[in-house]
Amino acid sequence: QVQLVESGGGLVQAGGSLRLSCAASGPTFSSLAMGWFRQAPGKERDFVGSINRSGSSTVYAEFVKGRFTISRDNAKSTVYLRMNNLKPEDTGVYYCAAATWGGRIATAYDYWGKGTQVTVYS
Repeated sequence: QVQLVESGGGLVQAGGSLRLSCAASGPTFSSLAMGWFRQAPGKERDFVGSINRSGSSTVYAEFVKGRFTISRDNAKSTVYLRMNNLKPEDTGVYYCAAATWGGRIATAYDYWGKGTQVTVYS
């Protein structure tokens, strides 16, 4: 019902920045909370941050707070993750997800993108 496509990943030096985008299909984007998760090789998927339906409220994992910013453009059905001061431990596959309520728990999300690779080198 909802298709999510991430883009913007790549290779970046530590201290650099990237902006990830997630484009959503369908006319109900504004009714969905959106989240970002990441997964390092051999590790579980971790919560990065989320944003409410209107974009007026965001929640972040402690390890990215102050460095990452989530925003959304409902007219474009797109959510963004701006990542500043990247660290090698930020390396992983970043996933966009959509849910009715969202939050920090991955199982609360109903739709997932395929992910985009972010690699940070020192």
